Amino acid sequence: MKKRKFKISDIIFVVFILLLIIPQTRTPIQVAVNKLKVAVWSPSVEDEEDQNEVAPFQYAVVDMQGQTKSIAVGKGKVTFISYWATWCPPCIAELPGIQELYKDYGGKVNFILLTQEEPERVQRFIKKKGYELPIYFPQMQAPNVLQENSIPTNYVIDTAGKIIIKETGAADWNSTKVRELIDDLTKE
Repeated sequence: MKKRKFKISDIIFVVFILLLIIPQTRTPIQVAVNKLKVAVWSPSVEDEEDQNEVAPFQYAVVDMQGQTKSIAVGKGKVTFISYWATWCPPCIAELPGIQELYKDYGGKVNFILLTQEEPERVQRFIKKKGYELPIYFPQMQAPNVLQENSIPTNYVIDTAGKIIIKETGAADWNSTKVRELIDDLTKE
């Protein structure tokens, strides 16, 4: 009978699988893998024929302070919408890029980061990470064209309601390509 020798790659693979099974190490590993994706994946503009439009509407939301707001979408201002969660590794991986984008374009673009989580949990997460983002809790169902079962899902919508980018999964929102697109969309 032949005795099997274990290669170092076999041992590394088994350790990696074990780390993914253990809840305390699973999320950090998944976030790290998604950060690698963010490092190489920039969102793409939808082909002209694939671009959907959302009829202008007022997004009814509640902010982190519990105040009800109504934010215009598709009415004269570029809008960035993100559906995300604090427990979602791809969301966690892409939030630093969204934070940088918001820092530079928050005055020109409506940023609407939406989550269905408990406000206290979101507040703890944001404070721990040091983010200053416009996070809201939806108070209405989004139009069908903005409904997606996967998070993160992000949209860049032009001033007339055309969906220029729809991206599901982690992506680099602070890329040159995204910044050039927003510069073009926000020209007066």
